Amino acid sequence: MRTHDLGSRVGEADGVSAAPGGLLDLLRVAAFVLDYDGRVTLWSPEAEQLFGYTADEILGHSGARLVAPENYTLVTELFEQVKAGASWAGVFPVRHKDGTDQYVEFRNMRLDDADGRIYALGMGADVTTVRSVETDLAISNSLVEQSPIAIAVFDPDLRLVRANQAEVEMTGIPEAAMLGLRAGEIAPDVDSEAIEAAMGEVLATGRPLIDRQHTGRTAADPDHDHAWSVSYYRLDDPAGQVVGLAASAIDVSERVRQTNEIAEARGRLTLIAEAGTRIGTTLDLSQTARELADVAVPRLADMAAVDVLDSVLRGRTSADEAMADDGSAQFRALAVAAESPTDAIHAADPVGELASYGPTRLITKSVRQGKPVLVRQVDARMMRRIARNDEAAGVLLASGAHSYLAAPLIARGDVLGTLSLFRTTNQRPFNDEDRTLACELAARAAISIDNARLYAAERETALALQRSLLPQAPPEIDGMEIAFRYLPAVSDVGGDWFDVLPLKDGKVGLIVGDVMGKGVQAAAIMGQLRTATRAFAQLGLAPDELLRHLDDIPVTLGSESIATCMYAVCDPHTGRCVFSSAGHLPPVMIPPEGRAQLLDVPVGAPLGVGGVPFRTAEYTLEEGALLALFTDGLVEDRRQDIDVGLQLLLGLLEGDQRPLEQTCDLVLDALHRAPDDDVALLLARLG
Repeated sequence: MRTHDLGSRVGEADGVSAAPGGLLDLLRVAAFVLDYDGRVTLWSPEAEQLFGYTADEILGHSGARLVAPENYTLVTELFEQVKAGASWAGVFPVRHKDGTDQYVEFRNMRLDDADGRIYALGMGADVTTVRSVETDLAISNSLVEQSPIAIAVFDPDLRLVRANQAEVEMTGIPEAAMLGLRAGEIAPDVDSEAIEAAMGEVLATGRPLIDRQHTGRTAADPDHDHAWSVSYYRLDDPAGQVVGLAASAIDVSERVRQTNEIAEARGRLTLIAEAGTRIGTTLDLSQTARELADVAVPRLADMAAVDVLDSVLRGRTSADEAMADDGSAQFRALAVAAESPTDAIHAADPVGELASYGPTRLITKSVRQGKPVLVRQVDARMMRRIARNDEAAGVLLASGAHSYLAAPLIARGDVLGTLSLFRTTNQRPFNDEDRTLACELAARAAISIDNARLYAAERETALALQRSLLPQAPPEIDGMEIAFRYLPAVSDVGGDWFDVLPLKDGKVGLIVGDVMGKGVQAAAIMGQLRTATRAFAQLGLAPDELLRHLDDIPVTLGSESIATCMYAVCDPHTGRCVFSSAGHLPPVMIPPEGRAQLLDVPVGAPLGVGGVPFRTAEYTLEEGALLALFTDGLVEDRRQDIDVGLQLLLGLLEGDQRPLEQTCDLVLDALHRAPDDDVALLLARLG
């Protein structure tokens, strides 16, 4: 019965292996037997392959046929020794059937049968093949034992059968103690499930897995995480039978650390670059603070809060001025951001709330010293110095807050507040690199915050000046109903103005103007023009003459600003109105029962250009007619032509018999959607 047939009938339970090793097949050992007289009595197929003679050609013939004549004497002596009971092993030259000589390594021994006959058993293999196998085995053994790479060999059940010294040093376990164990039992804290899954895949498919990274800890260094690059490959014998699996591992902890450091450095540079584009997109103080918090989360922290000294918001920027006599300071929370919904965000200072904190609170310390405060590991005692009260401290600790970093917001040498950072889900504590990055972000944001603060202060000043120079309530005019609105721009306050001027003989002067420019300067020029207009109007000047006098005002102020203006003198009793324009949009007139129309008023050059004459246009308004004067901020939109806005305005005013206050609200609600310019609207109805 052939060997592979035997495998279907017996197995390991019978003590017989149905899957022999492949070493003998690789060596191709030839066996033959000589009787006492040296004749060949048994001849194996391997002997036929090795010596070239078939069994029919050699059986019964002298074994001397296999030896060159010059070696007869020597082989006879060796044969006599074997018959006498000695074993002999060595290399001997053999004559092949084709006449060539080849060296064969022999193992010879004496055989005795039941009848007392003596035979000689010879087993031989080509010496070249033997030496090749020996060399391969030696190389394999040296590679395993002397390799600085950890190598482990597992059987088909994935239990360890061999480990080299590097593997022993890596695991911290002697080889004898590891024998028979699975990978998960040898190193349970090193991705054991992933390792055994990879080994099973390689064993099943035969495809190696190269450079699989695993991390964890072993008995060799139980206090520190390591990273290993592991490669898996299946072991097959020459016959193709699976005999096991080998795994080689290299400790790449340093390489991973350096790679992570490089990635973190790149991430920090990227974050700083992003901060330059994401922080300070507007001059709104609260928006700038939110942008800073949003940039910090989650790339740097799991939660961020921005608090600004209340004294800064009130115009004082000295840290000494911010501190009370007892060392406390008042902060106003401007922004809070968290990576995900968490109770920790409710423990932060509520946005918009004003709070006073004593000298021991860490953000007070950061502001007082103008330096960052880093707490790598936060305990309960330290958390009480971070949180606003004991309850908030408990919430933060319960939410996993374990590391804290406060960076001062410093702009132009003044401390404005702090950027507070927490780590909750990210288990890595803040380090020195994080502190440097936080200070860089805080410094960039502080400039934007200070600009927003300065802008807000200037805007409030300009707005206060603007409002103080404009009429506060419509005057009572006999024969004319008046209503008006002024809305400052969301961003910069401009120089729009309007006025209603009672004149001699019951006439009324109506004026709307727009100073080019923004801020306090535009408001101041507007105030000068409004004052001059009131003075010139009392002289009874015609509209074109009044504009000619106003044309000199910007020049006398030493300003390069120009202004547009529409001035009308109306007689409520006769309906006669005279208009003159200095580069301004035409007024709208709506008859009581007619269609709204833009009045055709000759357009002169804006005030401040100089040397251009102004002309007038005269219209007679019916009783109940509505007159609308306005600035371009009402109808102008950068996304569309100004004619579109004018047509919308005509449609809103046409057929209007509502009270003028309602009409003002209707027009502004419809046209003043996202203002980036001031708006002045003046409505006058006869009757």
